[in-house]
Amino acid sequence: MTGTDALILTEKADGIGRMTFNRPERLNAFNNELMHDSMATVDALNADDEVNVIVVSGAGRAFSPGFDLKASAERKLSGIDQVRAQMTLQFDFIMKFWNSPKPTIAVVHGYCIAGAFEVSLACDMTISSTSARFGEPEVRFGTGTVAMLFPWVTGPKQAKEILFTGEDRISAEDALRMGLVNRVVPDGEEMDEALRLARKISRASSVSVLGAKKAINRSYEAMGMRQALATGLDIDVEINSTPSWEKTEFARIRKEQSLQAAIAWRDARFAED
Repeated sequence: MTGTDALILTEKADGIGRMTFNRPERLNAFNNELMHDSMATVDALNADDEVNVIVVSGAGRAFSPGFDLKASAERKLSGIDQVRAQMTLQFDFIMKFWNSPKPTIAVVHGYCIAGAFEVSLACDMTISSTSARFGEPEVRFGTGTVAMLFPWVTGPKQAKEILFTGEDRISAEDALRMGLVNRVVPDGEEMDEALRLARKISRASSVSVLGAKKAINRSYEAMGMRQALATGLDIDVEINSTPSWEKTEFARIRKEQSLQAAIAWRDARFAED
């Protein structure tokens, strides 16, 4: 395993390459450095002949709450070109797990929200702990979904309800019902379950497994998924470049008070009547 100060921890055994998001002090929120390191790690594991399956997880109390909002505020992007460059990095990071020739398994506990939710959707399989929570809250503070994978994994009715309301408290059982995860296991057992699944895949013919993944992915792509995702990214760039009062107020509270206060303001507006 790499040094504990690395943003991505890696480990290899039994044909399984493990990579762990390692910003536990930020619940593994994705900043640019972590995204770059993640993509390099996926490339390295795919190039390693001793690795047949890639398992991705998060250190500490959560898989990840998504992109680092504090880092986003400090970045102060100006102009649509800068916004597009940042959104493209985020998109490429998410899709790295879909594009990986080798199977990818997300192991989720705690929060799996926004960009992190999209990472889990991009992975071939997801194992969830009972208490994990999923969702896409972007519309609640004036941003958009970077990689519009949700309707491809579930269906348009389910996706529209979640994406239009910004629901970010989808239970593991509801995620299972919607086909967003493969299995739900008691808290603390999610990694063991994922490794059992990974070992089964690792023992199968690698030529057959890689071919099956390629065939399945190309089926989606033949239906226009690549073009749809590219269009979705264009729309997300437009959303993030367009002022809105929700975005302005969220940013004001974050600057004058704290990120926690801004999130509390956002959530209070959507409290149940």
